[in-house]
Amino acid sequence: MEPIIHIIDDDASFRTALGRIVEVSGYRANCYESGEDFLARVPESEAGCILLDLRMPGLSGPELQERLAQAVPLLPIVFLTGQGTIAASVQAMKAGADDFLEKPVSSKILRAAIERALVQNEKRRAGHDQIQVLQAKVSNLTPREIQVFDFVVRGKRNKQVAYDLNTSERTIKAHRHSIMEKLSVTSLAEMVSIAERLGRIEPTPIVPNPTPDSSPKANIQRH
Repeated sequence: MEPIIHIIDDDASFRTALGRIVEVSGYRANCYESGEDFLARVPESEAGCILLDLRMPGLSGPELQERLAQAVPLLPIVFLTGQGTIAASVQAMKAGADDFLEKPVSSKILRAAIERALVQNEKRRAGHDQIQVLQAKVSNLTPREIQVFDFVVRGKRNKQVAYDLNTSERTIKAHRHSIMEKLSVTSLAEMVSIAERLGRIEPTPIVPNPTPDSSPKANIQRH
């Protein structure tokens, strides 16, 4: 089924014009006269994106953007405005907007922005599906296995975990084996990756390799 492009703008004639461009481009168009109207008809989790007017009566574009981050986090937002400023653009992008276009916008530029947004939507949906699969696997762990999992992914050795949980190292090894089977992984690194993706631990920072100038040898004075 074709993606749905959600057009939120208080200008009826502009909504109609955008809707025609969207449909001619091969997508479905849903139009809303305000942010409140959209929130009253929050869409299903289908493929698509949002074309959002920056300045509207009632909920403004940025105010609605805050609500959308919770209501439909997978839908990318393309801001459209006839009163765009650099400050407004920067603020919208920092808040998660995917694009910012000034009215009037050509069909070519609009189509390109929609295509970019739909690519982003597809990536978000794929990532969301993967997270749900991982959450389902972790939910199959027993309460004790969850405890062991949380200790292990934080770098604790079996002996340390056994001490903290007041049990034997052999029991912890058995739990680890069961955990790895249920999560369908074969290494500690994979377990850590799952924990990071589910937000159970902070991602491991990537430390860049030292440049030749910053390496210890580079600082040795030759005589």
